[in-house]
Amino acid sequence: MVSEDGLVLTNKHVVMDANASYSVMASDGKSYEAVVLARDPINDIAILKIPAKNLPAVKLGSSENIELGQTVVAIGNALGQFQNSVSTGIVSGLSRLITATTDFSGHQERLRGLIQTDAAINPGNSGGPLVALNGKAVGINSAIVFGAQNIGFAIPIERAKQALEEIKKYGRIRRPFLGIRYLILNPGLKARFHLPLEKGALIVNEGVPGDEAVIAGSPAEKAGLKEFDVIVSCNQKPITEKETLEDILSEFQVGDKISIRVLRQGKEFDAEFILQEFKSV
Repeated sequence: MVSEDGLVLTNKHVVMDANASYSVMASDGKSYEAVVLARDPINDIAILKIPAKNLPAVKLGSSENIELGQTVVAIGNALGQFQNSVSTGIVSGLSRLITATTDFSGHQERLRGLIQTDAAINPGNSGGPLVALNGKAVGINSAIVFGAQNIGFAIPIERAKQALEEIKKYGRIRRPFLGIRYLILNPGLKARFHLPLEKGALIVNEGVPGDEAVIAGSPAEKAGLKEFDVIVSCNQKPITEKETLEDILSEFQVGDKISIRVLRQGKEFDAEFILQEFKSV
């Protein structure tokens, strides 16, 4: 609970089913029907609303100044049975990148910039707060590594705060959109496309009928990008298999101005564009 009037933060994978109905149980045991206001297209975050007032709400802290070794507390509904379970640990890693299975169908998502902690995060803890010793939430418990001990991950609270601001301002969580289809280069693709480098994002259709490598009317088209261009870097950050173009763009918001370095037919040049909002069809 992040507001007295019933705004709730949780993980997107907890409320993934758009056809399901959801309820929220408050700390006094009262249950409320919940409406899913938004599911974040990029991060494993969802925002719900319940019809209630004067609720106790957690205060949101800052995840920007978290330090390795800092003590944190994970709170959740462990194993789906033990409400308000509390475990303690330390921050054991920052800016982690993992690939997580987010639903029962096996769908996977890349989760970026995560806080790693050895505080016990059990199945059922998803969506609960990771709290600093000052009582303020610094993260949202999100994932564990099965088969490993003392390795859990939380989404930094700054991302949730940004999503909450988007909801309050626009009524939705907006997703930045460049408008290309691409492959991340590796030695095999370098040889296949006869390229002089093996790192970057190759703009290519890959032969999918009806798909455009550069989407008409997109920021990429307006910036003059073409199929078979290679985006080498974005805002001076090199694009690699470990830090993809999507990873870098996820740090920005709709309306931000971005610069890229592009390789075309052996020559490099710079281009700029303004990120637009992604519109699903």
